[in-house]
Amino acid sequence: MASFDNLRVLITGACGVTSRAVVRSLRMSEEFATSALIGTDTCENTYGLYEGLYEKIYKVPHTHHASYSTMMIAILEKERIDVAIIIPELEVLTWAKQSFPVKYVVPPLAFCENSINKATLYKNLEGTGWIPRYAIVSREQLLQGNTDKFNQEYPLWIRDFSSGSTSGKGALKVQNAEELKAWVILNPAIDQFMLTEFLEGGNFACHLLYHHGTLKKIACYERLVYFMGRVAPSGVTGNIAKGKLINQPALVEVATQAIQKICTDYNIEMNGIVAVDMKADKEGKPFITEINIRHVAATSAFASAGFNLAAYQLLLVLGKEDLLSNELERKFPPDNLLLRDIDGIPTWVASHQEPELGSFI
Repeated sequence: MASFDNLRVLITGACGVTSRAVVRSLRMSEEFATSALIGTDTCENTYGLYEGLYEKIYKVPHTHHASYSTMMIAILEKERIDVAIIIPELEVLTWAKQSFPVKYVVPPLAFCENSINKATLYKNLEGTGWIPRYAIVSREQLLQGNTDKFNQEYPLWIRDFSSGSTSGKGALKVQNAEELKAWVILNPAIDQFMLTEFLEGGNFACHLLYHHGTLKKIACYERLVYFMGRVAPSGVTGNIAKGKLINQPALVEVATQAIQKICTDYNIEMNGIVAVDMKADKEGKPFITEINIRHVAATSAFASAGFNLAAYQLLLVLGKEDLLSNELERKFPPDNLLLRDIDGIPTWVASHQEPELGSFI
């Protein structure tokens, strides 16, 4: 197996959970285990600065700041970066809009622009049967008790839908009009909310890695338990404590069809990695809730199971497709678990059985 000992890799959003999962994945790979990893970040998560995953981490401004591009280009040149992996969605959008002097791949600009905002995504997928019923309603309407097409139908899922919003921002399962109004009052910074039917089934994500319009890798997982979910009104905190790597063709079918529709509508060729989030109804039918135009934190769990999406992405960007295995999707053990704890690194367990009372592991 080839190795890239002298390769210099930039990871943006370096202090974030997902970027650190990408780094752990690269360190697990035979090809990139000894490559130099340089990070950039706004450095709001101080823990990420001191975990020791990078050679160095540069503090950079947010993408909307006038100096962002200039500073990033200066870092690329100073550190002699060979290839970059772009993680935060607003950065993915920026790197899709303009060209930076380094090897990297992100989804096409039209795809990014039409997926990063959930309202735009839902509008593009209307009538397909792949998204839940929804409505965009202003805070003024909601305060007056107007739920648009839902006509006071409860329970409903309410959330923020702005570009790049994550971690269940502004989200809650509301049971009645009083809860709905109270939630709107408690979120004064949100001018418009998305209402969707509440789906009772499982919570899934389907990773898809594309190269020049061809689907190269598929990896799905199920979210089972969220960190501190009991203290979040939505029950969703953005990071899972327990999950499971799965093989579920129904998820792949919906996700790939949606990607293809968007690409066909905008006459674009798909590239890069996306994670299609889905929620199932009580019959188990999956519906798309959002599309992340980046890796998500389960990336390192797939790597632990021998399916290294971060390494595969770099091989494609570097033009080393010949080093990529022909395996489109890995078959995962039925009893596997992805486990994460606040004070520990993520752990993937190939087979887990709940111990009986009085027994031990």
